Amino acid sequence: MNILHIDSSILGAHSVSRALSAQMVIKLQVETPDAVVTYRDLSAAPIAHLSGAYLGALQSPGSEQTPEMQSDLATGAAVLQEFLAADTVVIGVAFYNFSVPSQLKAWVDRVLVAGQTFRYTAEGQLEGLAGGKRVILAVARGGHYGPNSPIAAMEHGETYLRSVLSFIGIHDPQVILAEGIALGPEQRAAAIAAAEQQISALNA
Repeated sequence: MNILHIDSSILGAHSVSRALSAQMVIKLQVETPDAVVTYRDLSAAPIAHLSGAYLGALQSPGSEQTPEMQSDLATGAAVLQEFLAADTVVIGVAFYNFSVPSQLKAWVDRVLVAGQTFRYTAEGQLEGLAGGKRVILAVARGGHYGPNSPIAAMEHGETYLRSVLSFIGIHDPQVILAEGIALGPEQRAAAIAAAEQQISALNA
């Protein structure tokens, strides 16, 4: 089994999403000792955001490119190949200002590629091409944004990723959530403990 492990938090050792995603990968490795793990830290090594020049270069593969653009194209190709090769994708999802970090959005933009992870049929119907993958999201949120929360409509992190994944054919990601972690030490500890209990029940 190939596992792709993605982290997006900028908080390093203080990050709850990083701690949870690491525990998920360890649990999967225990269940499948021969699993191969590929790790990408989007905070330590950010992916450049999409540019018009990048899209133009993709559409003109034989044209001469600057060294900087060659490096960007190589990064995009590597990110896409890591995703395509993965059987299971574990993503540590930080939640900043009601959505995912821009670093994670940049990764998504390199994964949603027409002809690779989705396509449109001759009839104009969308077809996701990544439906055989398992995706597990480790989501950490400072406040409460669940369905019964008065600010539920402001949650654009988990909901965004569910939409993105559904677009490419992954309709049922597993989500392990630690919520309310900024509301005090007791709430933080309780949220982490509840998430860890769910992780303990994961199977390969």
